[in-house]
Amino acid sequence: MTPNEAPESGALLARARRIVDPVDRVQAQAALARVLECDKNGALAALLAERPEAVALLEGGFGSSSYLTDLSARDPARLARLLAADPARSMARIVDAMKAGRQSEAELMRALRLAKQEAALLIGLADLAKAWTTLEATAALTRLADAALSAAAVFALREAAAAGWLELYDQRMPERGCGWIFLAMGKQGAHELNYSSDIDLIVLFDRRRARLTRPDEDVDLFVRLTKRVVRIVSEITPDGYVFRTDLRLRPDPGATPIAIPLEAAFSYYESMGQNWERAAFIKARAAAGDRLAGEEFLAELAPFVWRKNFDFAAIADVHSIKRQIHAFKGHGEIAVLGHDVKLGRGGIREIEFFVQTQQLITGGRNPDLRGRATLPVLDALVAAGWIEASVRDDLSDAYLFLRDVEHRIQMVADRQTHALPSDETEALRIARMMGFATLDEFSAALLQRLTKVQGHYARLFESAPQLSSALGNLVFTGGEDDPDTLETLAQLGFARPKTVTETIRGWHFGRYAATRSTKARERLTELTPALLEALASTDNPDQAFLAFDRLLAGLPAGVQLFAVLVSQPRLLHLLTAILGTAPKLAAAISRRPRVLDALLEPAFFDHLPDEAELAAALERSLRDARSYEETLDRARIFGQEQKFLVGVRILTGALSVAEAGAAYARLAEALIAALMARVSAEFAQAHGEIEGGGVAVVALGKLGGREMTAASDLDLMLLYDADQNAESNGERPLAAPSYYARLTQRLIAALSAPMAQGLLYEVDFRLRPSGSKGPLAVSLRAFEEYHAEEAWTWEHMALTRARVVAGERSFSARVEAAIGVALTRARDPEKLRADVLDMRKRLEREKPAKSVWDLKQALGGLIDVEFITQYLLLRHAEAHPDCLATTTGLALERLTRLGLIEPDAAETLIAAVRLYQGLIQSLRLAIDQDFDPRQAPRGLFDLLLRAGEAPDMKHLEAHLVETQTRVREIFAQIVGGERA
Repeated sequence: MTPNEAPESGALLARARRIVDPVDRVQAQAALARVLECDKNGALAALLAERPEAVALLEGGFGSSSYLTDLSARDPARLARLLAADPARSMARIVDAMKAGRQSEAELMRALRLAKQEAALLIGLADLAKAWTTLEATAALTRLADAALSAAAVFALREAAAAGWLELYDQRMPERGCGWIFLAMGKQGAHELNYSSDIDLIVLFDRRRARLTRPDEDVDLFVRLTKRVVRIVSEITPDGYVFRTDLRLRPDPGATPIAIPLEAAFSYYESMGQNWERAAFIKARAAAGDRLAGEEFLAELAPFVWRKNFDFAAIADVHSIKRQIHAFKGHGEIAVLGHDVKLGRGGIREIEFFVQTQQLITGGRNPDLRGRATLPVLDALVAAGWIEASVRDDLSDAYLFLRDVEHRIQMVADRQTHALPSDETEALRIARMMGFATLDEFSAALLQRLTKVQGHYARLFESAPQLSSALGNLVFTGGEDDPDTLETLAQLGFARPKTVTETIRGWHFGRYAATRSTKARERLTELTPALLEALASTDNPDQAFLAFDRLLAGLPAGVQLFAVLVSQPRLLHLLTAILGTAPKLAAAISRRPRVLDALLEPAFFDHLPDEAELAAALERSLRDARSYEETLDRARIFGQEQKFLVGVRILTGALSVAEAGAAYARLAEALIAALMARVSAEFAQAHGEIEGGGVAVVALGKLGGREMTAASDLDLMLLYDADQNAESNGERPLAAPSYYARLTQRLIAALSAPMAQGLLYEVDFRLRPSGSKGPLAVSLRAFEEYHAEEAWTWEHMALTRARVVAGERSFSARVEAAIGVALTRARDPEKLRADVLDMRKRLEREKPAKSVWDLKQALGGLIDVEFITQYLLLRHAEAHPDCLATTTGLALERLTRLGLIEPDAAETLIAAVRLYQGLIQSLRLAIDQDFDPRQAPRGLFDLLLRAGEAPDMKHLEAHLVETQTRVREIFAQIVGGERA
């Protein structure tokens, strides 16, 4: 029956074709007796006396449904009228009564709820008795919903006009021309509402039609009016409710008002509309408000819904909703007890998806397939040659049967559920309501239909990739949380599953640039289950998930990344490990998603590029730069990507602590050398060169010691050799001191200036002679004289780590020799000891350690090890120059070999250096702030435990305290001062 056709006439009692046999007849008789006790005027009793066959009908209904019993007990006379009247005429009377004007909101709300009670009773009895077919019942429910919406909208419009907020185009028909549109989605749109259904709405308004006194406040006004309609229709009062309403199918419901301007809706659907929204709009219908405007909107939106070329990848995206549902335990197999007849295998949703997906595929080319209602479209699919008539017959029969089952499940207590009871007695109740004598007979009929539906559906999508097999429900489409998805996420280990679902829906609504393209969202749909499973394997799934969200927010595009992660499970697990452990590395991926390409290379984890390979790769990156600025940007890209790759090797254990420091240092040296050459060439274009001049870049600190971390800055100085009176030979000549000072400034900018591609390194030149008070570039002679006559002990301590990292070979050798001379000069051992101790005490006062995890400053920490080593090097270098080495561990080994430190002490210090540097490497890789075990990413603990070779954090911290104590004792023995 179509929505506009009237069913055959005749009293409800006369048209009854089926009498329900209650499971418990005594209970049924008691229910009827309770209703008769409320029959104050005797109307129902009189009817039953006149028509005794009505007793069996009512006992069957009341014995099956407490809801129908309660409705009847509220007004037995109403029940008597309905039984004696033609149901179609009764329904028309109810709908007409809803349209009558009301003086107040309270009066309207009560009238609508009483109408709903009467309609629910009428439709329930007519459906149970099969006085109406399934489609007659769904059409009646839809008429009721449309009428309720319309009545609420008319009331709200009249009130708004009376308040002076708007002007009505037609006083008699306020909805006409008002520009306020209520689109019925889903089953209401298709005239297929179920017995306890919500109504899904999208509310829009047309600024061209609406006649507002304050047009600039149109959104606020229509939001207020929409809220009023929702309250009128859905608020629970002593009389119940009319329909629960759901407005979450609108564009991005978490970020948009509940009433949306038409132009905003068009903009969203044309640019970011999702495939599931295309499927949803198949059934969309203007149900209330300005219906003409609504139908015009839907006509204009048709190109979005009905794409000329709707490929099967897009269909897979829509279909993924159902595939994900199937993964859940209760939906994974065909059953009876507890089976969800809507979402489960072989259920109503499969029939709807079977129809809708084929509509989407071919509806753009064949308008005959654009219908809203399920069964007529099945006929159209047969006519168009898409399916066999036998398939249509199987699906149509199953659809009507399952909708009947769904109605009876909901009719028992007016609960919005689609699952059969798990209890056999309760399931038998549904079987009897369906006209079966036994549960076995019902089960056989149900299973036969479920199996046929599932078979047809599976063949239609047999090539679709499976998104998941055992995780559970993972449904993130639409505007609401799927309860089973929340349960699945909680079982996976997510502490805040609602945050996860809301965030993923935001991805699909295109809130990030990476998910704004249709292809990106389709790939993301395919990726999501595997992504969540991988994130759940980390120590803190919620934190890892939020890190992935931050990564996604920073991506300019997502298709490539999603496609790679779908096809490379190993890479997906590595990425989630990064997210759970090292947020800083994750941020690097968001800036440079192409860095993941390197991780796909089979040899990546087995081979670390040496100096020559790094230099060659950097040269390839820089040589095609079209300008000096582009050269600097390319250097930053190269540096950031290579830092990331070193970090991944550390994270995965492919690189040891010692190798990591050297790897970071090799990278810095390659970049300094390459940029120094280009800075010099660029500078020479304007200022020429100093004839016979030489220049060298000297590294100190972590770079000099080849002990860099992911967060290390560069401690540098620039030395040159030239006649102080010489001038450069360019168009704008400079005197030698100015020339090299300006050149140094250019180098600093090349290395540290923030540019479009970010930052390369922070650079510190304060370790040059005289520090910030001296010239930026220092001549070699001045350097030699300073360190021979003026330098402080701490400056010589810093010089123990100095080495040339860029410059012409012969001049670099002279610089290295000058450094050696400065370090091997004769010293007063006691003065040296006093200076080192004074320096350490000053640091203790100015930078006291915050905790044992302040690995550098803590008493017995890394500074103590370095100071011991530097003290011994400066004390013994004159007699034993072979002891000099810029790396702390290597210097200690040489001191030991030369007998300049006790072997036990050296062993303790070398182990301490290894421990401290390993922990520092891990911390600098993962976080920017101070380490607090109570707040740190849990994934970081594994990294620290591996670096510290400890079974747990308790043992690691105890080992750390013990090491610091022993180091401090050695410091006191060798240098002096107090023990820890």
